[in-house]
Amino acid sequence: MAKKSTPETTESPADLEHSLQALEMLVERMEHGELSLEQALADFEQGIALVRRCETVLKAAEQKVQILIERSGHSELAPFVAEGEE
Repeated sequence: MAKKSTPETTESPADLEHSLQALEMLVERMEHGELSLEQALADFEQGIALVRRCETVLKAAEQKVQILIERSGHSELAPFVAEGEE
């Protein structure tokens, strides 16, 4: 019997890293401008799919963080401010 995929099992941080690396490679290829129109369109389509995959992973991570925060008794996320950025 086929196992149903859930947001927790379909994508992982490793998938995000792999997708980002693949996206960077596509951008480099497209920036060089040596592709045919057909290849550029195919790469662009693949890039859009990779961006959507990254968004899915990031949204799932954000939901997990939100659940953990709610369980800890806090009601909402606070904006992140890196040291030196004020």
